[in-house]
Amino acid sequence: MRILFLTENFPPETNAAATRVYERAVYWARWGHEVTIITSAPNFPQGKLHDGWQNRWYQSEMRDGIRVIRVKTYIAANEGFLRRTLDFVSFMVTAFAAGLVVKRPHVVVATSPQFFAAVGGWALAACRRLPFVFELGDLWPRSILAVGAMRQSPLIRALEALELFLYRRSESVAALTQAFKRDLTGRGIPAKKIAVVLNGVDLPRYAPRPRDEALSAHWGLDDKFVIGYVGTHGMAHGLINVLDAAEHLRGNDRFRFLLVGAGAERQMLMDEAKRRGLTNVVFGESQPKEKMPLVWSLCDAALVHLKNDDAFAEVIPSKIFEAMAMGLPILLVSPEGEASRIVMDDGAGLWVPAGDPLALANAARRLMDEPATRNALASTSLAAAPSHSREHQAERMLRVLELAAGRQGALTGTIEN
Repeated sequence: MRILFLTENFPPETNAAATRVYERAVYWARWGHEVTIITSAPNFPQGKLHDGWQNRWYQSEMRDGIRVIRVKTYIAANEGFLRRTLDFVSFMVTAFAAGLVVKRPHVVVATSPQFFAAVGGWALAACRRLPFVFELGDLWPRSILAVGAMRQSPLIRALEALELFLYRRSESVAALTQAFKRDLTGRGIPAKKIAVVLNGVDLPRYAPRPRDEALSAHWGLDDKFVIGYVGTHGMAHGLINVLDAAEHLRGNDRFRFLLVGAGAERQMLMDEAKRRGLTNVVFGESQPKEKMPLVWSLCDAALVHLKNDDAFAEVIPSKIFEAMAMGLPILLVSPEGEASRIVMDDGAGLWVPAGDPLALANAARRLMDEPATRNALASTSLAAAPSHSREHQAERMLRVLELAAGRQGALTGTIEN
């Protein structure tokens, strides 16, 4: 089967969408399918081209059996609504144009949360009379209301109408959570066209390992108990709560929060930690994808953190599954919902309600002071990882694409939901 996939983010970028699309596509190519990815030059989240890359109209490469086509976009940092929207719309236009000249695929796929990529994917599929699959990674534009980037307005209502149009016109929708499916069916999208394909981890890339001594020394973490957050420092993550928790943990110099990554709120967090004199919070610079296991090796527990908003009860951060594969206990801070059920049902860690810094501090202290509890959670976390494997996810997603390519539409009875 020939698969054409539109995603603005792709390695060497390391965010969840880039990782998810890439790791599944590697399996599809390995299984004999012809996969073409249309994406942009790597620049997320700082809005600066990664070293060695140029923002050209069209550049093509082969990567792990996948044909990767990169198109020119208006590049903006992952902050500010207007410039980011211009970035998204520019990708929609140039990706659509590039897709017109690609060898005719059997199915066109586009992934959110970059909502306009889905618009481009649908338009491309419509022009070439091909089935379109919408991979739903975020309920955009609802999420921009949740982070406070915009308020309810006629523009938001227009975007919501466009969102529903895309769901209705797609051959099928692949939702990353059960909550997303419930939301869509509640808004009139037929359940038979929605498959749930949860996120996961590529097990061969992650496994327990000794602490990387060089990186530990570089960030001053030798002999420290480390709870690490690895990922985007954005408006959706509410990481100011971590600084508030760190205030409660000042008395123990053995403890460190490690925050690794980049994003719209990173500089604010660094400035605020400095202003408060929080020496127990360490900020590590972003690392390339291949070094993620080294970063996780520094951690005694993994922090997964979401903003205190009901919209994020439906989100399942992919870092949960990476932490499981690394054999780390998880400290999840989130609204009660999909992510908390996974962590608690799997016995993989502790859950703390979002927006409660004292509860976060107490949970962190418990993990540090109770090694028996920590080790038991680490063991069950590692044991749960195979049930969330990326290979299994790739198989399920491929089945959705095969059904769509055959225009069989109804997914009932063929993909477990």
